[in-house]
This record gives sequence, C-alpha cells and structure tokens, in this order.
Amino acid sequence: MERTSSGDDGGGERGLLHTWKGYSYSVTPERLLLRGPVLQVALGTRHGVLLVEGGLVYSFGELPWKQSHVPEPAKPTLESALSGQRVVAVAAGSFHSGAVTEDGGVHMWGDNASGQCGLSGLSTVPNPTPVALVDTDTTPPQTVPVLELACGEQHTLALSAQREVWAWGSGCQLGLNVAVFPVWKPQKVEHLAGRYVLQVACGASHSLALVRCLGPQDIHRPPIDKCRQCNQLLFTMTDKEDHVIISDAHYCPLSVELTEDEVRLQAPALTQGLKMSPSEPVLPSHTSTSNSPPPTKGVDPTQDSEKESALANGALTARDSGTPAQSGGGVVVGVKSSPYPDEQAVKDYLKKLSEAEQMAKATAGGTHTLLSSAGGLSSSTLNSLVASCASAVGERVASTYEALSLKKMMNYLPSGVAKAGGPAGLMSAVCDNTTERVRLEDSMQAKKSSSTGDIREEEAEGLRRRLSLPGLLSQGRYAVHLLSTSYTLLLSPRLLRKACRPRMRAVALTPLGGPVPEAQEVFPTLQTEVWSWGHGEHGQLGHGDSLARVQPLCIKSLNSKEVVRVAAGAHHSLALTAQSQVFSWGSNSFGQLGHMESPSTVPRLAKLSEGIRVWDMSAGERHTLLLADGDCLRPIIYYSGQQVKEEAEESPAKELGQQEEEEEEEQRAGSYTQQPVLLPFCMDLGYVSNVFAGGQRCVALSDMNVMGFIASLHELASAERKFYCKLCNIKTQIIRPLLEMESLSSALGQTATGLLHTLIGRFSLLCHLTGQHAASLTANLRRVRDVNSLLILDHASIFLDSYTEYCSAVGNFQVMGGFQTLTKPSLDFFGKSPELLKKLSECSEENPTMADLLVALFYLPTRHLHEYGRLLLKLVTCFEVCSNDYQRLQDSCSKFEALALQLKRKRKDADYTFHFWKSFPGKMTDSLRKPRRRLICESSNKALMLQNAGRFSVNWFIVFNDALVHAQGVAPCKNLFSTHHVFPLATLWVEPIPEENTGLHGLKVITPEETFTLLASSPMEKTKWLRSINQAVDQALSAAARDSAAARDSASADSGQKLEPPTSRTASYTFYKDGRLKEATYEGRWLAGKPNGRGVLKWPDGRIYTGSFKNGLEDGFGEFLAPNKTLNKNDQYLGHWKDGKMHGLGTYRYASGEVYDGSFQDSMRHGHGMLRSGKLNTSSPSVFIGQWLQDKKTGYGVFDDITKGEKYMGMWQDHLRQGTGVVVTQFGLYYEGAFKDNKMMGTGILLSEDDTTYEGEFSDDWTLNGKGTLTMANGDFLEGSFNGEWGSGLKVTGSYFKPHLFDTDKDKDKTRAVKLGCLCVCAEDKWQAVFEECWSQLGCEAAGRGENRKAWENIAVALTTSRQHIADSPETLSRSHSRTLESLEVIPQHVGPITMERYHSIRLYLLKACDTPLHPLGRLLETLVAVYRMTYVGVGANRRLLPQAVNEIKSYLNCIFQIVRFLFPDLPEEGGLIPEPTTNLQDKKEPGSTDAPLESPKPGRVVSSSALLLPVLLPRLYPPLFTLYALDKEREDDVYWDCVLRLNKQPDMALLAFLGVQQKFWPVSFPVSMPALGEKQQVLSSTKDACFASAVETLQQISTTFTPSDKLQVIQLTFEEITQEVQSLLKQDFLWSMDDLFPVFLYVVLRSRIRNLGSEVSLIEDLMDPCVQHGEHGIMFTTLKACYYQIQHEKIT
Repeated sequence: MERTSSGDDGGGERGLLHTWKGYSYSVTPERLLLRGPVLQVALGTRHGVLLVEGGLVYSFGELPWKQSHVPEPAKPTLESALSGQRVVAVAAGSFHSGAVTEDGGVHMWGDNASGQCGLSGLSTVPNPTPVALVDTDTTPPQTVPVLELACGEQHTLALSAQREVWAWGSGCQLGLNVAVFPVWKPQKVEHLAGRYVLQVACGASHSLALVRCLGPQDIHRPPIDKCRQCNQLLFTMTDKEDHVIISDAHYCPLSVELTEDEVRLQAPALTQGLKMSPSEPVLPSHTSTSNSPPPTKGVDPTQDSEKESALANGALTARDSGTPAQSGGGVVVGVKSSPYPDEQAVKDYLKKLSEAEQMAKATAGGTHTLLSSAGGLSSSTLNSLVASCASAVGERVASTYEALSLKKMMNYLPSGVAKAGGPAGLMSAVCDNTTERVRLEDSMQAKKSSSTGDIREEEAEGLRRRLSLPGLLSQGRYAVHLLSTSYTLLLSPRLLRKACRPRMRAVALTPLGGPVPEAQEVFPTLQTEVWSWGHGEHGQLGHGDSLARVQPLCIKSLNSKEVVRVAAGAHHSLALTAQSQVFSWGSNSFGQLGHMESPSTVPRLAKLSEGIRVWDMSAGERHTLLLADGDCLRPIIYYSGQQVKEEAEESPAKELGQQEEEEEEEQRAGSYTQQPVLLPFCMDLGYVSNVFAGGQRCVALSDMNVMGFIASLHELASAERKFYCKLCNIKTQIIRPLLEMESLSSALGQTATGLLHTLIGRFSLLCHLTGQHAASLTANLRRVRDVNSLLILDHASIFLDSYTEYCSAVGNFQVMGGFQTLTKPSLDFFGKSPELLKKLSECSEENPTMADLLVALFYLPTRHLHEYGRLLLKLVTCFEVCSNDYQRLQDSCSKFEALALQLKRKRKDADYTFHFWKSFPGKMTDSLRKPRRRLICESSNKALMLQNAGRFSVNWFIVFNDALVHAQGVAPCKNLFSTHHVFPLATLWVEPIPEENTGLHGLKVITPEETFTLLASSPMEKTKWLRSINQAVDQALSAAARDSAAARDSASADSGQKLEPPTSRTASYTFYKDGRLKEATYEGRWLAGKPNGRGVLKWPDGRIYTGSFKNGLEDGFGEFLAPNKTLNKNDQYLGHWKDGKMHGLGTYRYASGEVYDGSFQDSMRHGHGMLRSGKLNTSSPSVFIGQWLQDKKTGYGVFDDITKGEKYMGMWQDHLRQGTGVVVTQFGLYYEGAFKDNKMMGTGILLSEDDTTYEGEFSDDWTLNGKGTLTMANGDFLEGSFNGEWGSGLKVTGSYFKPHLFDTDKDKDKTRAVKLGCLCVCAEDKWQAVFEECWSQLGCEAAGRGENRKAWENIAVALTTSRQHIADSPETLSRSHSRTLESLEVIPQHVGPITMERYHSIRLYLLKACDTPLHPLGRLLETLVAVYRMTYVGVGANRRLLPQAVNEIKSYLNCIFQIVRFLFPDLPEEGGLIPEPTTNLQDKKEPGSTDAPLESPKPGRVVSSSALLLPVLLPRLYPPLFTLYALDKEREDDVYWDCVLRLNKQPDMALLAFLGVQQKFWPVSFPVSMPALGEKQQVLSSTKDACFASAVETLQQISTTFTPSDKLQVIQLTFEEITQEVQSLLKQDFLWSMDDLFPVFLYVVLRSRIRNLGSEVSLIEDLMDPCVQHGEHGIMFTTLKACYYQIQHEKIT
C-alpha cells in the first residue's frame, strides 16, 4: 500500500480514494491505492473504515483497540475476521466501527465502554464480532436482518430490512425509554415502529432518522393498538345509548421524561372532553369527512402518545398528554403555560373559527369544523363549542365504530389518496408546517377545490408569517387548522352507520410515491420527514431549543422540504433536499453550517451562490463537505468549517487530554469559513461520486471517465437536477402567486379556471416525477453507477404518459384562450417588465407579449424530452452495438425523440386552432370551441362547395379532430353564417365519387341522417380533403378505442399504411331528425352510416333496445324495455326482431304482470303463444295457450281460468270463445258443444261427475234453454224442453221414461251411453299454428310445400346461430347439451334407398334432434309437450277427456311423421316395408329351436309413425296421459286390486292349485328322499313368492316403461322366463298350448301385483302399432288382457 499525490494515475478506473484535511490552497489530496475500487468510506474521530469491491473491509488511522497497538496512524489493514463474509455497508463512530453483511448480519468492533458495540462484558472489542438483533415480539423470536448502520460516540443505530430502527449503547440518543445504561442488547425504537424509515444518521450524542410520510403504502404495516411500555390500550371507546366517545388520550407513565421547560415548549397537550359521569374516561374522538375514510393513518396506532408523533400531512396529529389525566369529573385543563399571548387572542381565534364555520355552512351546507382547545378555556365555553361543532358536522361524519378497531380501519384508505393531502383526499391547502397538521376538509370543498394540493404548501407558510395565530386559509377554501388533538364529539350510532360507507372521490393531486400507483415503490419518495432525538445542547436537534429529547420527534419545519438524505457531524446536522439545497442546524462555532445566521437551533439553508446544486454531503467533527453541480460538467466540492493546521496532524503522541486542550486554543485562534468555499483541487480529482467527512479528515471517491460513460451518467443526473430546480422555481415564483390572486377565477371564468387547475395539477405531477427521478439518478451515482438501475429505461411509459398528458393540458388551455385571459392577472402581478417570466421561460424573442411568455413558460417542460433523447444517445455510444444495454438505451432514446416530435405537432395544432378561433366569426365560437377540439382544415378558400346549393347560399366546411362542421348562410347578410351543423367524425363516412363522365371532383359524405355531396375545386383539393377527413376519422376512432390496450396496439400498427378508416366501426350517436329515432342515442356497431351489428338504442322517454341491428333497424335477437308511466314499471320484450319490428319468437313481460311467450309478427302477437295473467309469484289466475292472429286470440286454444276452476279447449275468434269447444271444471262437470260470443250457445252435451247427462240446447254458460234429453245415472231419462241453470233448479216440460224396468240385462248398456267427442274440435284441427311454425322454420309456406335442401340449410343455420348465441353466455348450457349440439351438426344422409342401417341412423338423429329446443323438431316437440300438459293437467285431468287425449297423440304422430318424411323423402309411408338384410335371417335361426314356435319369420321392418316417434314423444307426455287412464279405469282397477290382494294371501302351493296349474308345471315335485345337492329345495306348503320369481320380477317392469312396444317387450320376456323355468323342470323341449299356459301366466300376473294393470292394458291397446296386432306380440297381449278380466271376475270360494 503506498500513498501518492492525486495527480498520478495509478491503475483502476472506479472508486479511486482521495483524502485531505482543511481547505487551504496549499492542500493536495493524497491518493490511497487499494486492491480494488473503494465503494464506501466511514470516518471516526481518528480512524476510518473502507469497503472495497468484493466485500473486503480495511481499517486505517489510530486503532487503539487492536492488540498490536501501533502509535503512528496505521496504513489500511484488512479486517481478516470478516473474510468469507460479503460486506455491503460499513459505519464508523467516534471510536468504534460496524459492518453489515449481505445476509443482513451485523459485526461490531472498537471501543465498547458504553456498550456501543452491543457486546456485554468487554470494554473493547479488538476484531469484528457478530451482534444479533432479535425481535422478541414474534414467536419464536426471530433475528432481524439489517440494511445499514450508523455509529455515534456512545451509541449505534441499525436500520432493519423492515425499515425499523434498533439502538444500543448509552445515552438518551438511543430513543429507548430505558433508565439503565448501557443497553448491551439491541432494542427496537418503539416510537418509530410502524413507520417507514429511509435512513438513519448519528452525531456524537444525537440521532437523526429520515422517515417516509405516512401514506397508503403503509397500510400493510401491522397496526399497534396497545402501548408498548405499559401495555394499555391506546384507543378506547365508550358506547352510550345515543352516542359514542372514542379516545386516544392514553397516558403512559413510563414514557414521560420531560423537564417543565419541555412541557412548556410543547404545544398545549390538553385533555378536553365532555364528561358524562365521573366514572367515564375522557375520550377524544377522531372525525374526518365523509369523502375520506376514517382517519386511517391519521391516528397513527403506533404513537405511544408520548412525544408528539406527527402524522401524514394533513391527518390528525395526536399530541402526547403532557400532564396525567386526572380521574375526577369535569374537564382537565392543566398545562403550565399556553403558547398564546392571552385569553383575548384565544377568543378572537375561536371567533374566527366560528365565522369560518358559518361561511362554510353557507357554501357547503355545513362544514365540519373542529375546535382548537386552548389552555384556560372554561368548560362551558368548550361544551357549547363542541355542541355547535357537532351540529355542523351533521350527517356527514365519517367517524365510525371501526375507528377503534384499527385493523379494520386500515382497509379503508383508497389507494389513490395523496399523502400530501392525508386521508381526506384533496386538501384545499396543504398543511401548515409549523402548526400541527390537524384539520378537516369539507366534502363539498373537495369537489370545488383544485388539484393544486402541493402548490398551497408555501401559501400556508406565508399565512403563518402574517398571523400570530395559525390562521384560516382564505380564497374560498376553509381548511380549519386545529391546535389540539384531543377533542370530543358525540355521534349518534345512526350517523356512524351512515358514515361507515365512505364515499370515494377521485381527484388529481400531488402524487404520492409516483405518478402511477404501481410505480410508487420503484421511485424514491419525496414526501419525507426528519425526526431527531438525543442531546440538544448545541441545537443539533433542530427544534428551536437546546433541550434533550428522549424519544424521536419530528422536525416540523422540514416537513414539506422533500429531504432525501440526512447527515450528522459531531454536534451539527444536515439535510439534503430533492431541490439540491442543504439545510443545516446545530453547533456553528466554526462555520460548519455554511451560514452565519443565528439561532442555529432550527434548520436554515446553507449559503451557496445561485446555480450551485448540492447532491451529496457529509459532516465531520467541525466541518461539512458538499458535493455539487456547478456550471462545468464535473462535480465540484465545497468545504465549510474549521481550517486544519498541518502540524496538528504530526503532533507527537502526548496525553490525549493535553493534546485536545491545545487544539481548543488553536481553534479559537485558527481560521474557519463564513460560508462554504470551493476547494480548488476538486477539478483534478475527476468525476467525484461521493464525499465523506469525519474527525478532521475529508475523503472523496472518484471515477475515471472511460469511454465517456461516467461523464454521460453525471450529465444525465445533473440535467435532471437542474430541470427539477427549474420546475420548482416556476411553481413557487409564477404558478403559486398567480393562483393566490383573488381576481383569478373571475378573470378566467369557470371553464378556463377548471382547465388551468388541470394544467397545474399535471404540472405538479410532472414536477414531482422529475424530482423523484432526479433523486433516483443521484442515488445511482452515489452507489452503483450503471445502466441497469435507470428508471427511465424500465419505466419509460410513466415518463411518456406524464408528458403527453401535460402537453394535452397545456394545449387545451391554450385553445380556449386561457393564456390571453391570464395576461391581465399576470400583468397585475409581474408588472410591465416581466423580467422574471422572461428569465424562467427562456424566451428568446424581442419584447414578447405576456401571453407569448406564458405559452413559452408552460411549454418549457416539453423541451426536456429532447434532452432525455440526447443524453440517452450519449450513453448509447458507450456500449457495443450487439449488447443488450445498447438495445435498451436505443429503444428508450427513440421513444423520447418520437414523443418530442409528436408533442411538437400537438403544439402546432393547438396554435393553429387558437388562431383560427381568434379570427372565427361571431357566436358560433362559443358553442363550437371545446378544450380538446383541434382544427385540421377548413374551406374558407372556397376549395369545397356543396352540390346543388342555392345561388345565394354560402357553405363553409371545417374539419376538427372530432367533427365535421358545416356552416351555412345567405350571401348578402351581415352575420354571414346563420346556422351550422356538427357531424361527429366517429359516424362519418367519406367516399370519392368516380369522375368518369361528370368531370366533377366529388366526395360523398354519409352521416347517420344525412348524405350530401361535396365538390372540390380540383383533383388535388379532392385528394387533400379526402385524406384529411379520413385521417381525422381514423384518429377519432382510435382515440375512442384507446381505452383498451389492444385497440391502441392495432391502431398504432396500421396507422402508417392505411388511409381509409374502417366502414364497420363502433361509435355512439344521437339522432336529431324527426321520426321514430328522434333524440334517441345509439351506441354500438355501424356499417356505412347505419347501425349494424350489436348495439344499444336509448330514447329520451326511457325506452331502451339492446341487441342486433341490420341496416339501421332492429334485426335479430334483442331486448326492449319500455316504461309504463301509469304503473311505474317497465314492459320488457326479449326475443327476435325483423326490420325494426318484433318478429319471431319472444317473451313480452307487461308492466301489468302479464307475460306473453310465443310468436310475433310486425310487433303483434301472431302465431302460437301463451299468455299468463295475474301475479307471477302466485300461481297465475289464468293462462291461455293457443293461436293468435294480429294480437287477438283466434283459432284453437286452451284457456285455464284458475279463479273459476274451469278449463276451456276449443275455438276462438277475436278474444272470444266461438265455435265448438269443451269445458271441464274442478267439480267434474264436462261440457262439449257450441259456443257463440264467449257463451255456451246452441247444441251441447253436459255430464256431471255421477254420469247424469243432458243433451240439448243451451243459451248461456251452464244454462239449459230449449229441447233436450236428461238421462239419470241409472238409465231413467226425461225428454222435453228445459230452462234454467244447471244445479240450481231446472224448469222442465216433458216426459219421464224408465226404460230398464222390464229389459233383460243384455240390452241394458245399448241405450244409455252418450257418444262423446262429436261436438268438440277434432284432433287434426288442434295446434295447427304450432306445426305451421315448424314448417315455416324449415322454409316451407305450408305443410310439405318446399325444398328439402333449403330445409336442411335452415336447420344448420338455426343450430349455428343458437350456438353463437349461447357462446356469449356459456353458463346456460350443460356439457351434455353442447355435446348433443355438436353431434347434430352431422346431417344423416337423407336421399337414397332406406336400409335398416339408415333407418337406425335416422331414428338416432330424431332422438337427438328432439332433445334440444334449438333444433326445429326439438322446438316443435317442446311446444307440443307444453300445450299437451296445459290441456290435460290440473282441471283437465278429467276421465272424459281420455279419448281426446289419445287422439291428440295420434294426430301429433301423423303430423310429425309428415315432417320427418319431408326431411327424409325416401322413408316409406305409414305401413311401408324396409327389407331386412338377408344375413339376419341366418342369425335368427341359430339360437336353438326354443323360440321357434313364437318366431314368425319377418319379411322386414314395417315403418310406422308410432314405432319411429312414440319413443321420443310418449315419455314426455306419459304423466298426464297415464293419469287420465287411471281415472278412466278407476272402478275396474279397484275391483281387480281387491282380488289381487286377497289371492296373494295364499301360499304358492294353494294358489297354484286354485288356479288349476298342472302339477307338472309346479316348480318342485315332492320327492320322498332328501333332495340331492344342487337340486331345488322343496317348496313347502307354507312357501310364498318362490315360484316363477324371475318371471314375476320381469313382469313388474311393465310399470317402468313408456311406449306400448316397450311394454309388449316386457310381456314377451315374461313368457320367455316362464318357458325357461318350465323347460328346466321338464328337462325337455316343450310346446305350450293355451290351456296349459293361461293358468301359469295368471299366477305370474297375480304375484307381480301391478296396481294399475287396467290402465296399462288400455294404453297398450290404444297406442299399439297396428302392424303388431296380429303377430306374436298381439297374442301375448291378448293373454294379458284375458288375465286382467279373469282376475276381476274371479269368484273366490
């Protein structure tokens, strides 16, 4: 290791170390040569520690704690104890050192007399020794990793990775609330817990911490609700019946260590409240306005209510209770002296407050005002004030029960709320710095006030200087500053509940940690506070006094100063701001503060000449070093403090005390600086990146400028710092004074004021971003100096967006003439000679106007983009072309250059537009001039004419970026343009008219309601206009689509090539011409001037259509809502449309509660439909299902009148029953016959439940009138003329007959039976509309008239459109359903000869098609099932309807079969044959000759509608149909069932014998011996249900099948089971004879106990396939039928 003078160049390019003392001209720094670049230096009083690349640590200077103690200052020696550990940071105290390793471990060594090394029992620690920080709050206790250390004389601070401060050593500078020193074990500084600490620094006996202001980022920090010292709750709540009191007035006896002076110097900590009873504690509550959540971080949970914990700007500040709260009644008022002059001043202040409250109430309907609690107020005054305050708070108080459960409260704060504004969102004034920042913001004011939060900080300061008391901010914004933190409000729980729902309001404001929420953690924060604690005898704590502080206290005056770094000398402190200024305070006996002002107990600016921007600093024992930007490119170093005599260093080693005494004398005589002096040699050191000071020594680290890289990095950072200072100057010197002018808003008018506020808000955002970026670049220079951590590369979009938005805001303000209107206020303020403006705006013109100056000033920031481009380009040249870094820098560079060009164009556009408005005639300006509107071109040069315009009419066309304006007028008129029309560009289509023969250069302009032709004066003009308009349209469309990122990408990609905007587009438009659409607004897809595709159409009267459009009309599927004014509800239609009318299937829900579900045509109910009337929630009082004709019930229909309990099935005309019909009632009456005018009129038949029958004339419902015959149930009848209502006494004139008196039984039934079914609608005439609909869906005008190919096409279309419709809402579709749909897409081959194989594929296709309502056949089936159930369920379940129900099913079969044959034309007609393939015949013969007697060889398959379609239809109709059968066969089935039950009591043997089954068929004979193994067990006489068990089981399945063919199959299987069992008994083949078979089968039928066998038999008989009747199935069925009758008539003996 040698030392050389710094002139020499000794190897290495980075981290070169230079050291010197003092500031005289003769000083030349020495250069220390080390193995690698030095990364960090830490200096103690007489020693230093170096961190070299690779994590190596060297010590130099006097190291008395080493065993091998060398008297002269040692050369740098390696700390070998740390080898193997990668050290990332070092620190040096006066006589001890520390190091932090990569994994967060701490190593300490040196003097440990006061425990500053954190190791107990040792007075010195010779070598680096690990010290553990253990967090005992966690279980199990965990070691805390550390980021950095700071060392003082007797103490050490560590900053943990969780951003908490730990301390050990001795003295009050630990901030630990302990009585016994030293503290050997590191402990957490509880007072800062929960805050985000950015940096710590230690002086000899004081400590500093740089803390991030509380903001939304800190929500994730765990809240603390108990005091860490005495473990009591910090917040308490008392809940009375009608109010709640919330308190933070926690008093911790352990934490107060204050002298009386300190108490006096604190602001009044007065515990004031309204006491309800002596036992109740005093509880101050926290309120905040309704547009902010409860005071989230305002009431910081972590403050132990000891020394004041200052909160986020503008949140409530809780002061420590300096005096213990007494537990007596009344209000505690006990502070030794109030900071107010006298009581009079207090009263004045309160008066002011109440006036403000009054004013605020007037403006905002009750501002929330809170009182300041001053010492010496009587409790009654307080009470009345609190009461008035509570009334003012009114309903908008957002203090909630949750205010205590802070954990819940944390979630309230919205992510976008600004720190500067505290939780209350946008503060109309950012808090005053010296007074406590406790104030409330009225929710109305938040709306009105602008986004200039941060601009009002200094305004607040200015007021502070003017008023002896913290005043009210004027300018129409009342932010009431309160001086106390404890105040009580009584809130009723009802108000609390209301207030719990915080109303969010988005407002632009100074950003928190960055302009975009996700950038917050990336960009360094500028909202910081400096906290200090420890000894203060030199004023080094900065609180304006020289008292010690046991706990961290915020230095208020630095709150809004954007401090980014703090440093501490032995007895003085420094703070460096983002604006490159240095604040200093503390001991100034040697000018080390850089200024000579007194007192030096508060932070003051160091004196540096203008243009010197400091970006690094360090403090030694009696001196300060500053690293700054000057005018030249290289950094310069300033020194401030004591001059060091050369010989002092070489002084022989005397006694320490003696040597110090001598030094003291020298200092008194010696020289020191009055203000910082420039060190002349700093230019020789190269590019200095850090300076360090300690003891008397100074050190600088520098880099060589290889390939210009270091120089470029320095230039980039320097340019950014310069730019930030510039922006801040503009803000403080121009913008803020302008905003503070009283006359501003009246001069500008409302619009311009709004735009100005937006502009200034954007300016603040940009300014803030620049500040953050500058801070980040500075940090990069001080640490890594590489490209990877440049935010401008990774987060370029944040910069680009901020500049774009800012430029738009300037343009908008300019276009609206904002800068012209600003001229007067500016002249008033800056006077006639605007030198300041000229200087700041860098305007080069000769005597410019005020407006020009302002324009230049506000456009100034956009020039910085070129600077970014230039500096990035400089960096680019430092890299290889192929490297990754080269690419990244190149990309960013081109992005910034491109944006610079784009913004230049934007500025030109704004200029052009502004001048256009200046020259624009008359009144149209007001209506057409909009902030965002820019001019593209206009036809004042007569370049464009309207075709077919009148002779005297004048037309002028103006293209803006959002509209085409057509102004018209008549020539000889004073105000030329009387009318104008605005055509929005989004709905404008332009196409050139071909010029073949006309010779005219025409453009056709299409808008939704007008089409006109423009004639250009030449082909050039035509092309120019076409291009301008098309480009404008394209940009207007892409701007509209820019919300979605995808749209932006596609737009930017194609904008280069394509000239024409798309003819199909999405836009919104309001119609203005008379007609159906007048004043309606359409939003959706367009095609060439007409709505086309999906969209929403809204009329002003509340009608809304949402759905598909075609050619400007509703077409396709859509929903329509129409309000019903009288009922105050909506009519709603959901369904299909055609040409603007409801057409096709749909559901109409009327406001009255009626629902129509069915077909429409021309917006009328037409076709088949169902109308339900009455309340939907109850079962509806009436339902009609049937045919409609032009909105009226006409044709066949079923009407169920639920209130009367009647159901009508018959013909209708014009809503009336007309023609033949049937009525059944719930009391079993049945009528069939004629109807006229809604009444039973004409011939009819009436039956009652007991079979009493009347045939004859009717004149009204249930009213007999005329000739007729009345037949009694026993066969007697009356003939004659009848008159009267059925059931209420009939008048009869006629004869009475009793026919059966002498008849034999044989003739009995002939006469009586009345033939039903003649006077009702025949099955073929029912539901015609349903089938017609199906045919029309297949594209046929009538049944069978159409093309087969067209039908299949329609089916395919129906399926695919339905699938698309469902794809939009997949939740409606089950998986199996979608599989069915997929399989239906394969159409079976439908032409060619039908084979069995094709027959089966057709059958399968039909099964699937009928499974989904999306297929026309499935839809048909669904409708038929609905109408069938509507007819025969409920009242319709009447046994007399059975024949009609059966006929209806048969007619369905015929009609559907007709459709199937149309789709598959080669299917044979009903009863036709399909030849069986020959192979099957051989297969059939093989399985033994068992079945041979039953098998008649089949010639082939007979095609019938029932075989093909019943399997599909019957299962769906089975329940109502079978119910009718059961009702019809009730009597027979009862007799049969009685018999079955009786006979089944018999054991098998008895029953077999009784039925006459031959013994040989009995399953078990009676062997004499025991049965051999494997033979059947003997059937004892008592056995039951053992014989023919399998056959019985098989037959029971008949009840689980639906179709006749399935039921017959079951019967066949039963026969086969019986045969098998008998064959195994007889051990031989066997042929049945009917005599043998019948008894056995009868036994099986009895044993199978089928309840409704009669119904099953009738159903089979009625619906059996006719071709089966004479085959073997027919014979078996006959057998079953015979068994049924046999059982009924069985006489049991």
